[in-house]
Amino acid sequence: MAASELYTKFARVWIPDPEEVWKSAELLKDYKPGDKVLLLHLEEGKDLEYRLDPKTKELPHLRNPDILVGENDLTALSYLHEPAVLHNLRVRFIDSKLIYTYCGIVLVAINPYEQLPIYGEDIINAYSGQNMGDMDPHIFAVAEEAYKQMARDERNQSIIVSGESGAGKTVSAKYAMRYFATVSGSASEANVEEKVLASNPIMESIGNAKTTRNDNSSRFGKYIEIGFDKRYRIIGANMRTYLLEKSRVVFQAEEERNYHIFYQLCASAKLPEFKMLRLGNANHFHYTKQGGSPVIEGVDDAKEMAHTRQACTLLGISESYQMGIFRILAGILHLGNVGFTSRDSDSCTIPPKHEPLSIFCDLMGVDYEEMCHWLCHRKLATATETYIKPISKLQATNARDALSKHIYAKLFNWIVDHVNQALHSAVKQHSFIGVLDIYGFETFEINSFEQFCINYANEKLQQQFNMHVFKLEQEEYMKEQIPWTLIDFYDNQPCINLIESKLGILDLLDEECRMPKGTDDTWAQKLYNTHLNKCALFEKPRLSNKAFIIQHFADKVEYQCEGFLEKNKDTVFEEQIKVLKSSKFKMLPELFQDDEKAISPTSATSSGRTPLTRLSAKPTKGRPGQTAKEHKKTVGHQFRNSLHLLMETLNATTPHYVRCIKPNDFKFPFTFDEKRAVQQLRACGVLETIRISAAGFPSRWTYQEFFSRYRVLMKQKDVLSDRKQTCKNVLEKLILDKDKYQFGKTKIFFRAGQVAYLEKLRADKLRAACIRIQKTIRGWLLRKKYLRMRKAAITVQRYVRGYQARCYTKFLRRTKAATIIQKYWRMYVVRRKYKITRAATIVLQSYLRGYLARNRYRKILREHKAVIIQKWVRGWLARTCYKKTMHAIIYLQCCFRRMMAKRELKKLKIEARSVERYKKLHIGMENKIMQLQRKVDEQNKDYKCLMEKLTNLEGIYNSETEKLRSDLERLQLSEEEAKIATGRVLSLQEEIAKLRKDLEQTRSEKKSIEERADKYKQETEQLVSVLKEENTLLKQEKEALNHLIVEQAKEMTETMEKKLVEETKQLELDLNDERLRYQNLLNEFSRLEERYDDLKEEMTLMVSVPKPGHKRTDSTHSSNESEYTFSSEIAETEDIPLRTEEPSEKKVPLDMSLFLKLQKRVTELEQEKQMMQDELDRKEEQVLRSKAKEEERPQIRGAELEYESLKRQELESENKKLKNELNELRKALSEKSAPEVTAPGAPAYRVLMEQLTSVSEELDVRKEEVLILRSQLVSQKEAIQPKNTMTDSTILLEDVQKMKDKGEIAQAYIGLKETNRLLESQLQSQKRSHENEAEALRGEIQSLKEENNRQQQLLAQNLQLPPEARIEASLQHEITRLTNENLDLMEQLEKQDKTVRKLKKQLKVFAKKIGELEVGQTESISPGQIIDEPIRPVNIPRKEKDFQGMLEYKKEDEQKLVKNLILELKPRGVAVNLIPGLPAYILFMCVRHADYLNDDQKVRSLLTSTINSIKKVLKKRGDDFETVSFWLSNTCRFLHCLKQYSGEEGFMKHNTSRQNEHCLTNFDLAEYRQVLSDLAIQIYQQLVRVLENILQPMIVSGMLEHETIQGVSGVKPTGLRKRTSSIADEGTYTLDSILRQLNSFHSVMCQHGMDPELIKQVVKQMFYIVGAITLNNLLLRKDMCSWSKGMQIRYNVSQLEEWLRDKNLMNSGAKETLEPLIQAAQLLQVKKKTDDDAEAICSMCNALTTAQIVKVLNLYTPVNEFEERVSVSFIRTIQMRLRDRKDSPQLLMDAKHIFPVTFPFNPSSLALETIQIPASLGLGFISRV
Repeated sequence: MAASELYTKFARVWIPDPEEVWKSAELLKDYKPGDKVLLLHLEEGKDLEYRLDPKTKELPHLRNPDILVGENDLTALSYLHEPAVLHNLRVRFIDSKLIYTYCGIVLVAINPYEQLPIYGEDIINAYSGQNMGDMDPHIFAVAEEAYKQMARDERNQSIIVSGESGAGKTVSAKYAMRYFATVSGSASEANVEEKVLASNPIMESIGNAKTTRNDNSSRFGKYIEIGFDKRYRIIGANMRTYLLEKSRVVFQAEEERNYHIFYQLCASAKLPEFKMLRLGNANHFHYTKQGGSPVIEGVDDAKEMAHTRQACTLLGISESYQMGIFRILAGILHLGNVGFTSRDSDSCTIPPKHEPLSIFCDLMGVDYEEMCHWLCHRKLATATETYIKPISKLQATNARDALSKHIYAKLFNWIVDHVNQALHSAVKQHSFIGVLDIYGFETFEINSFEQFCINYANEKLQQQFNMHVFKLEQEEYMKEQIPWTLIDFYDNQPCINLIESKLGILDLLDEECRMPKGTDDTWAQKLYNTHLNKCALFEKPRLSNKAFIIQHFADKVEYQCEGFLEKNKDTVFEEQIKVLKSSKFKMLPELFQDDEKAISPTSATSSGRTPLTRLSAKPTKGRPGQTAKEHKKTVGHQFRNSLHLLMETLNATTPHYVRCIKPNDFKFPFTFDEKRAVQQLRACGVLETIRISAAGFPSRWTYQEFFSRYRVLMKQKDVLSDRKQTCKNVLEKLILDKDKYQFGKTKIFFRAGQVAYLEKLRADKLRAACIRIQKTIRGWLLRKKYLRMRKAAITVQRYVRGYQARCYTKFLRRTKAATIIQKYWRMYVVRRKYKITRAATIVLQSYLRGYLARNRYRKILREHKAVIIQKWVRGWLARTCYKKTMHAIIYLQCCFRRMMAKRELKKLKIEARSVERYKKLHIGMENKIMQLQRKVDEQNKDYKCLMEKLTNLEGIYNSETEKLRSDLERLQLSEEEAKIATGRVLSLQEEIAKLRKDLEQTRSEKKSIEERADKYKQETEQLVSVLKEENTLLKQEKEALNHLIVEQAKEMTETMEKKLVEETKQLELDLNDERLRYQNLLNEFSRLEERYDDLKEEMTLMVSVPKPGHKRTDSTHSSNESEYTFSSEIAETEDIPLRTEEPSEKKVPLDMSLFLKLQKRVTELEQEKQMMQDELDRKEEQVLRSKAKEEERPQIRGAELEYESLKRQELESENKKLKNELNELRKALSEKSAPEVTAPGAPAYRVLMEQLTSVSEELDVRKEEVLILRSQLVSQKEAIQPKNTMTDSTILLEDVQKMKDKGEIAQAYIGLKETNRLLESQLQSQKRSHENEAEALRGEIQSLKEENNRQQQLLAQNLQLPPEARIEASLQHEITRLTNENLDLMEQLEKQDKTVRKLKKQLKVFAKKIGELEVGQTESISPGQIIDEPIRPVNIPRKEKDFQGMLEYKKEDEQKLVKNLILELKPRGVAVNLIPGLPAYILFMCVRHADYLNDDQKVRSLLTSTINSIKKVLKKRGDDFETVSFWLSNTCRFLHCLKQYSGEEGFMKHNTSRQNEHCLTNFDLAEYRQVLSDLAIQIYQQLVRVLENILQPMIVSGMLEHETIQGVSGVKPTGLRKRTSSIADEGTYTLDSILRQLNSFHSVMCQHGMDPELIKQVVKQMFYIVGAITLNNLLLRKDMCSWSKGMQIRYNVSQLEEWLRDKNLMNSGAKETLEPLIQAAQLLQVKKKTDDDAEAICSMCNALTTAQIVKVLNLYTPVNEFEERVSVSFIRTIQMRLRDRKDSPQLLMDAKHIFPVTFPFNPSSLALETIQIPASLGLGFISRV
């Protein structure tokens, strides 16, 4: 079809836009050929008339369908053009947060400016081994493809990473190297991969700097070759560098920094080791402060310095060399601070003792004066003479900066050389992968020599890229055998010729540099003369004569000629270099050695290729007399040579391209600037790749994929059995123009736009079908809704009419009742109103009359009181007036008298002043004084008399006064009583009057009160009824509250139970974690053990020199010899240390057993010590009690004591005699024993046993007699009371003598005494028993008291607690009590078991010794005894032999047993017909026999050999599932047998009596049970690894890619990198393949007799692997995240669940492991629009982490147009709702996780004595016992 036919109404197109580059619009009407204007509707809502170009008449680019937007590969787009590419990248970057996209063979990486969790080791493992098209785009996918092609094609690979500064080139290269280091590992123990990664921080510190575009911009190019050996493991690396930006050392632009290492040094200046460098803040140095931005936000330079030093140490750069590097760098900083002072225009000087220069000279070890001189002078050499010429200040500054740049460049090269030396390997390199991290195309406002070289390199790389892309396209067409024409593509060879050809720009630059007076201006003129108007790619700016323009493949760039010559020459004064070469600092001269002495490791490679020279190549050695300066190569020449060698290297490898894009210039995270992105896409060649693809057939489908996708466009008659012919027939009908497609061998090739046309046809057909389905379903739904509404309306009408009739009837009844009620109510109201009016009138009258009477009374009372008040007031006024008059009169008198007194005083004063007056006064003064003295004495005497009289009178007065006062008070009281009586009389009279009135009033009120009482009675009755109702309600509320309390109590108990269950689960989880940790350690231990064995074998191979010829070894001689010697050494003694040759891992089981034995022995000794201490305390108490009793007892008579002692001595002597005879008998038997007669049934054996029993009986009798005698002695002490008549011993002797003299009396006395003794002994024994019982009861009472007190305390504490805590505390106490009781019972049980074991051992030892002594006994018996006793054997009928369930073998046959039963037993051959677990039963029966013989060496040797042999078999055939499963089941069965027959009651519950007889009797093999359990764990983990290796290739194909339900999921275009087909071919795996494999695993495990619980654990682990791998791939594959794929996954999971049901494994926990996968599938299918949907998703996906949920939503991709994408706002809503969820930030599940395994005890019902040994096992040398 014509392209113009696609421009119909509603078709969407792209139109140019100056701001957004391209803008989307929609056609408002169909386009017709000849139209000049298109009517468009923009997305922002505006309409636009778009005018077509009248010359070209090109239509705007069509937009791809929505289902193609966001594709992983840009070549999968139907329309391949710039806006489609830009939009696809923007959608993936902004909406889906995906930074990687394929564009054919190119990986486009957009810098997110944010740390993303997509580079972890789990992601590396997920991409490892996967095809590049099967996973989402990633740098790891490119690295994996390179690694896989290197191994598959045996061809070297290259990864070319390019892009602008700040686009992320260095980070991408770093991650690629990390991938190689992680996937391949190193071939040696030197950790080469760590060294390769450690080179990054070193190179970043010395070669990276902050620019305005990037905080960590690489200012040099590098090519790293990572070398691999034949097994494709990393053995070394080699680095080449290009074009270091030396000018940055001395100059930085605004907001930029120098190289990181300078700032790291300044930040670490305070370290002790850096004191000598005399550094400070970065702002103190000229070379580090010019940019004004010494700090990068978020970067700690001090920490980065520590990382740099650590990396240097890892790469073998010693501390001394590191300090040397830092000295040189510090010297450069100090050199930058050196200042110059001008003396005149042509000379300058340095101030004397200039501190920066002196520090520089001290650090560099050079002479100060000499360096000072040559910084201000230069040497000029002519043909005859040499001149020293001073230089100006500007020249000196430039020379200083040139020297700094030169030193830094030399140091940079020196560090690169040493890094290469550290990464160099002595092993021959088989292949390599090169990673090229090189600068991208650059264009700035001012472009100089550096930008010229960078763009020149990009021209070369772009040419190589174009050729490679064109070559791949051509190969694809030829492979599919379709005709192809030459595709026109941009060839940048003319631009390269302009730069590097003869008389090119570089050639003219070198020529100008050789001219004595060459300048940038003359060079520019030569360029104009040579290329202007002759080369179309070369132009001259209009307004400049010092610049030129070159048309590069990406853009036009204008270069300024200023500085080109100087930078190309790279001139440094030779005299300054000589000063540095003469330095005392040894490292400095090394930097300036000649080329022959400073060859770097890059000069020779292990592969023999021509090495690439670095940018700063040293000058070659010329003829004598020639200076190096004359033949020094220019920088441009060196760069051109190194670039040519780089292109040769890349052309010799298979390239892989990574194009890094910088999304914005402001480093904002996930911000996309369309203008900048388009510039870079054009510059890096991505659009050229698109153009080349679009020029041919960009869309490619396999026939099966095309048939699956476009089956809807075919009719039934068009479908043929041949898919290829079917597709041809359909395409011929759908697309009439045959040039739009081509049929290849396996694919159909479409031109651009044809897939979009087919998608349109498909969508139209599906839309029409959907409309028809919707029409039918909507009609059916509405018809059903109408019928339901009609039926409901009829029902509602019927009920409403009935309701209305009932309401009318009720209304009539109510009306009649209301009339009657109104009549009676009105009568009652009128009557009640009359009564109320009458009562009110009477009350008003009574109150009014009372009110008037009270008023009259109050008036009379007021008048009476007013008269009294007037009387008193008038009297008070008269008195007041009188007092005032008297006061005035007295005042007047006083005033008059005062006046008269003053006059008299005045006269007296005048008289007093005269002398005569004094004389008159003093005449007779003495006489008067004497007289006055006498008068005073007399008056004193009178005063005393009067005072005495006064006191007497006062006493009399007081007494009389008291009497009068008492009389007065009595009279007053009587007066008051009289007043009160009179008042009371008056009040009583008033009260009588009031009472009369009240009586009348009460009589009148009585009637009203009675009426009120009746009314109140009625009201109370109503109130009582109301209260009764309320009471019932309260009762109901009470019952409800009681019920609520019961429910709350129930809920509390349930919550407590839940808490207990949760705590139990938590404890189980902790136990599982601990078990997992232990099993992981065990796994690591086994891995180290295997590693040790491998190293040991390698060592033996390296040490042993093989001799010529073939030497056979004995087949019976196995490698178990070391294990056998090991076990034999252990058998000899446990104290002798193991040999040093034995592996240390083998010591672990024996060391463990020894440790367990010692630990058990320590506990036993502690228990025995405690028991002995208790026994000692008890004995001491008994001794104290006996002493107290003995003090109260009398002395025993001496004769009886002597008699008893003699009797006891006699019995003891007889006892000794019997013992001696028995020992002699045993000795005789031991000396003459014969094995023939030692059988238990032999006659001699019976004779000996009878004698032994008789002797033992006699011995027991004697012992009893001794005990009786001792008890009699004790009873005598207790029975005899202290009597005075019996205390004398002489009296006792006399009585005894009398008794002896009297015969019968003495005998009677003795008999009576014996009787008394017996009775006393019995009484004493009873007394002792009673005392013991009483003591025991007292102890029990005490313990019960303590228990009671403890219970009371606990009860008191519990009563104070809340109910929940009370229940929990009581449960905790009960658990503690039961635990203590359980421990006590276990201790008692252990003691009893020990006693039983000891007795059994003693019995067996005695039986064995007696059997050995039988011959001696037979010979020692005399002939008479033989005749007397019936010992002659009798013929007994032979019964069937009763086997004991044991197998006997000789010690020397142990190796043969192990070899035939373990090493050479094949599960598929002989073992398939055996009883499940037969090898385990045989081994245990052999152990039983060794235990029966009490041979600990044999037991230990057999068990050690068994364990080591199983390990060896698993090491040899560890990849075979049947072998691992077989030995896992047998190891578990052997472990169960050791438990079942251990003799412990916990394992003997399910045994028969016969099985209990087969228990082990001599040895406790608990330590070996632990060792076997560890071995079983290792085998289980190996089984899981085997399962994983078998299942892993099937899981992704069967669970995700294969369409179990055909036709549900449509196939989308996949672009150049085809994914694995979802259609099942012969070589692909399906779900049935997985189910068949699961059936195979299950049948093998059941056939081997594996425990059911263990099978459940294996199945759970298998399902976890399936779920984890499926989910991980789903999270990394955008094409799998669709609604239809979710449906496929759920169906596949249901099939797995059905398999579990068939195998009765639903309770194994396997289904729960698939829960994350199930929830991910549900997430793909649920609605994803509203907030309710978000809430449902958050509650549903509890097994998925937040990162996984967001990832699935971001990856969700519609397969059809009817599906909608997930909006960004919805994803943000999900993130907000899940922000409080605490889960792991890890994206992928750990597919390597292994659940901790347990081995529940599973006893066997099989009787050991019934087991038969098949002859096929070759075990004829063992015999049943």
